[in-house]
Amino acid sequence: MASLDRIKVLVLGDSGVGKSSLVHLLCQNQVLGNPSWTVGCSVDVRVHDYKEGTPEEKTFYIELWDVGGSIGSASSVISTRAVFYNSVNGIILVHDLTNKKSSQNLYRWSLEALNKDSSPTGVIVSNGDYDREQFAENPVPLLLIGTKFDQIPDNKRNDVLTRTAFLSEDFNAEEINLDCTNPRYLAAGTSNAVKLSRFFDKVIEKRYFTRDPSQMTGFTDRKRFNFKSLHYD
Repeated sequence: MASLDRIKVLVLGDSGVGKSSLVHLLCQNQVLGNPSWTVGCSVDVRVHDYKEGTPEEKTFYIELWDVGGSIGSASSVISTRAVFYNSVNGIILVHDLTNKKSSQNLYRWSLEALNKDSSPTGVIVSNGDYDREQFAENPVPLLLIGTKFDQIPDNKRNDVLTRTAFLSEDFNAEEINLDCTNPRYLAAGTSNAVKLSRFFDKVIEKRYFTRDPSQMTGFTDRKRFNFKSLHYD
């Protein structure tokens, strides 16, 4: 097992959205009993079978880097976080479905990670048109995960899911909505489990099996992203 190839996936989002609980669930298949604030970065490993059930099946280590901190951190903290953004193969963006602000801040988190030397405060969240082509050309695969699905009031569920669908479209990423205290949301055979496996396969494909060097992720030089105006309501 020690000789397995590995990939690096960032887990980004505001403090309190449930990143640590999510990572624990993904890697240990267990609910995290007493989650605490992440200081700096915490790394856990998941074993993933690439193209499971096919002749090309191969086992990989997925390193999940749970990056702590908040979008409003001082520039020195942001600069420190940039160390974790090197050689990234994929990004999981995590937001709290009951906290609209945490969803809006994903634009800032993605900008900070994809432009390692840029301050996320340059992002303007406002009504207007959003150029999705920026993420369509992004070589780093993204996955959007909404937590605390069980806490959405029934009368607001449709509105929340419509909003997250727009968010998923903006990032050109699939979305998974779940409750980190219930492993059944990621049980084998569920649509969420299929989406998760497909995301990890995509990350591995781009890291190890792409033939076009310009499409390989984890490179130091990446396209600079600049969100001028977002349609987030």
